This record gives sequence, C-alpha cells and structure tokens, in this order.
Amino acid sequence: MGQVRFLAGLIVLAAVLSGGCSSSRDYAAIQASSMYAAMDSTSLVYSNPAALAPLDDHPLRWLGFGMHPAGQVADYFFNRPVYALTSVFPNFFGYTGEDAMLNAQRTGRGFQY
Repeated sequence: MGQVRFLAGLIVLAAVLSGGCSSSRDYAAIQASSMYAAMDSTSLVYSNPAALAPLDDHPLRWLGFGMHPAGQVADYFFNRPVYALTSVFPNFFGYTGEDAMLNAQRTGRGFQY
C-alpha cells in the first residue's frame, strides 16, 4: 500500500511540474509580434523578452522567487569563476564564441578579463 501511495505521489508531482508549459493562451499571436524567439539568446539584443512572457504562468513560480537568492550565490561563487577559468584556456575546456557572448551579457561582470 505504501508503494502505491509513493507512485501515485510521483505521478501527481510529475503532472504538476510538467503542467507549467500548458496553457490556453494563444502564444502564436504573441510570438508573431517579434521575428525572434523569446528564448533565443540573441533576442535580448533585438527585442524585449519580458514583454513576451505570460503573467502568472505557474504556481511554482513563487518557489522560484524564493530560490532566486540561492541561485545568485551559486552564480557568483561557482558559475562565474568556472567561466573565468575556462575562458583562459578555451581550446582545452571547449569554451566557444557562444559561451563568450552569453557570458558578456551578464550584469555585474566581476570575473571577466
């Protein structure tokens, strides 16, 4: 009986987490206003991705707001030093031009040379 409850809980959790992308909104009409996809890394230069984002899209968004400070700490103390190290030896680590472009778009560039 305990295993059935556990499996049912996993199924419900998977359904809640995967339901974030489903909506009845017409995204085709919103996307038609820009020739660039909202998730394209170069669209930050040419459009305003925040204008294409739906409001109140998923209940777990509040969890994301709560975890944002932890993500910022991980970004500054882990991710940025790794990018700085790999940019020094790009051929050894496979640091590409796209990585350099995405790293250049960061705000507060404390670890860039």
